[in-house]
Amino acid sequence: MTDRRRISSGSPYEPKIGFSRAVRAGDTIFVSGTVAWGEDGRLVGRGDVYAQAKQAISNIEKALIEAGASLNDVVRTRIYLTDISRLEEAARAHGEAFGEIRPASSMIEVSALAEPQMLVEIEAVAVI
Repeated sequence: MTDRRRISSGSPYEPKIGFSRAVRAGDTIFVSGTVAWGEDGRLVGRGDVYAQAKQAISNIEKALIEAGASLNDVVRTRIYLTDISRLEEAARAHGEAFGEIRPASSMIEVSALAEPQMLVEIEAVAVI
């Protein structure tokens, strides 16, 4: 059996919905869909896809560090956008974080995210 370790952000939604911010299973870390919540619990970058993507990636990085990994270990990302015409903004933030790492990635348009002000959500998978 593979050892599993759950990483929590402390969000009250995690136990309520039944998910973890990230799960490390052996050498693989799966980071749940991550949005632009700031340290103060407020959404960062209202109306700004680039700012939201940067914050989401920062939040992903924190989960990875807690799991014993870093952005350098990311092998897959999925970027969900509520407006695909704004993909360049999300792509710029992704490129700044992952330009040399170059994980496999998808950009997917969705009709909505959990809250109307959320414009981007990012998932990541890392292998250490």
